[in-house]
Amino acid sequence: MPDVLSSLTSLEWWRSAGLVLDYIVKFIAVGTVAQDRKPSSSSAWLLAILFVPVIGLPLFLMMGSPYINRRRHRIQMEAQAMVGTPMAETPAIPQGAELSDEVASVVRLNDTLTDLPAVYSRFHGLYSDYRESIAAMAAAVDAAENTVHAQIYIVAWDETTDVFFSACRRAAARGVAVRLLFDQVGSWKYPGYRKLGRRLTEAGIDWHLTMPLKPFHWRFRRPDLRNHRKLLIIDGHTGFIGSQNMIEPGYMSRRNHRSGREWVDIMIELSGPVVEAMEMIFAVDWYQETDTIIELPGSSGTGPDAGDEIVQLVPSGPGYVTEPNLRLFNSMVHHAKERLILCSPYFIPDDSLMEAILTACYRGVRVDLLVNEVSDQFMVGHAQASYYKMLMEAGVHIHRYPAPMILHTKFALADPEGDTIGVLGSSNMDMRSFGLNYEVTLMVVSGEISRELTELAAVYLDRCTELTPEQWSRRGLGKRYLDNAMRLTAALQ
Repeated sequence: MPDVLSSLTSLEWWRSAGLVLDYIVKFIAVGTVAQDRKPSSSSAWLLAILFVPVIGLPLFLMMGSPYINRRRHRIQMEAQAMVGTPMAETPAIPQGAELSDEVASVVRLNDTLTDLPAVYSRFHGLYSDYRESIAAMAAAVDAAENTVHAQIYIVAWDETTDVFFSACRRAAARGVAVRLLFDQVGSWKYPGYRKLGRRLTEAGIDWHLTMPLKPFHWRFRRPDLRNHRKLLIIDGHTGFIGSQNMIEPGYMSRRNHRSGREWVDIMIELSGPVVEAMEMIFAVDWYQETDTIIELPGSSGTGPDAGDEIVQLVPSGPGYVTEPNLRLFNSMVHHAKERLILCSPYFIPDDSLMEAILTACYRGVRVDLLVNEVSDQFMVGHAQASYYKMLMEAGVHIHRYPAPMILHTKFALADPEGDTIGVLGSSNMDMRSFGLNYEVTLMVVSGEISRELTELAAVYLDRCTELTPEQWSRRGLGKRYLDNAMRLTAALQ
């Protein structure tokens, strides 16, 4: 009997201790989770911690702690200081540029947040055919004389990308320094990843993983932070930027090949001072992964003789605490007077962007949103669907790109027939791209790039089917529940 009483007493003690600990964790969470965090994100984390503390607390410590964001900002600033900012003293608006006051204010905003001004540059083409884009990049590598710098989220050496890597091998053989950055988590699930490093090394390519997870080497990194940028720079004077990864268009999936599913993307080719900004971004990321400084080329001049296009590069990511990417998108939406075209495979806006889009509708702006009929991401697809009803009620025209294809292109245009602002690049219009991923976006104003983006939008819209409120109202309760549940997970950052 005494043994039984002793066991019961011990059990009660553990229960009481557990209950006290539970309340202590919740008490601390209420007062600390909201620090330096948006209300929507704070609410989502608090729900996870308060209702499922066994799961929510470890997840918060691993992926939600603001300390890691502050650490990323410190690393970014250290790398920036080592590499340098050759354009920091260049005027935000290039000499002789005729910009409206509104466009000029957006340019100054970007310059303030990133130290990268708007510059004249030359436009050499927009590639909307997946394989032609890779062939164009391979041709540029074949013309390289000194350096090839590639930074791409997903990399795989397959039958389609072999033309690019073969060009890199030839470049390395003739003495060109070929450097490649690609994301570990983005690439590791594709066939051939285990042998990829060895193949790249044998080809003479100096390669490194971005933000690798190496817990056994005491190198902890927040696992949900990724480097999502897509850049190719040749000899410091020719650059490619856009949304395309270096992998075949079916993403090496038998299921995709059977269904005919392929990714639809764009890359654009530029030369001039903007390529120097691209080179700087690559050099900063290279230094963060290798502790090695790449010597940046000197300024080639930023006057009108540098090109016909006025463009501005806008990098973003956890290293930038002011969210330059999100502020650019918001500014562009507020700038729109007549028409706004948004194209993104993953559309999960934060509160500020959502309100900006709704407000544009109420101001009489026609808003066209291009998304996929069927998303390739289960959680993201349901999360973005939770916004459709509110968007359509405000007047947004939602156009769905037909399955099985995946419209992966990311761009936006405000007033394409007037005082134009356009953006394109690696960034989706979702909370991950705005707060967690390292992205790079190119802002363009009136010029040939804007015109070609407008023509591309027309091609995409021709292929799409517009979603109607009546169609959307016929969804089952199960899908509606999933949409709302997945929306909550999108705010966990």
